[in-house]
Amino acid sequence: MRTAIFDLDGTLADTSADLIAAANACFTGRGHAAPLHAERDALTAFRGGRAMLELGVSRLALSDVVVDEEYQTLLDHYGNNIDTHTRLYPGVEATLDRLAQEGWALGICTNKPEGLAETLLARLAIRDRFAAMLGADTLEVKKPDPEHLFETVRRAGGDAKRTVLMGDTTTDRDTARNANVPVVLVGFGPMGQGIAELQPDAILDHYDDLPDLLDRLVPR
Repeated sequence: MRTAIFDLDGTLADTSADLIAAANACFTGRGHAAPLHAERDALTAFRGGRAMLELGVSRLALSDVVVDEEYQTLLDHYGNNIDTHTRLYPGVEATLDRLAQEGWALGICTNKPEGLAETLLARLAIRDRFAAMLGADTLEVKKPDPEHLFETVRRAGGDAKRTVLMGDTTTDRDTARNANVPVVLVGFGPMGQGIAELQPDAILDHYDDLPDLLDRLVPR
């Protein structure tokens, strides 16, 4: 069965504003000004909580220990405000429905903690579209380890030899290369068309284009 595996943050949904808000809350809670900007620092947001805290620490010239001290605070704040600003990218729902109708097995492989990912997908009302959802802590490994992707494919009932990974970062590109599967990176994320520098097999400019693009990468 042809299998389409998706990253979550920055690929299916723009979660950057809520992620940045959670990181800023850690610093304002310590009496500092908010060091991160929702739009300018969106790329860092999609690299994870620790990356945001590290950037904030560097801008405020704080000790590196703040990253460990505030990481759980970030997760708690984010979990309580997970869908304040987050929105699916245009065309996601209709495209997922079309892919399912065309026989694709669908899954999510994300480095977001599993519990937070499940909560967000439920809030966005798209969890039922996916046969499998693996987060950063579901297995002992995570992306770019190919086993994270392979296990997602297995749980989705798919075939690794007929799989495509959709993502938005170097991590997704490296995961696909390590797994020897094609990778599609979105051109509407923080990197814009600069995503071409990562040399994906294809760039997605709008979800309406995804079914035909996938047909070219993995023919029927």
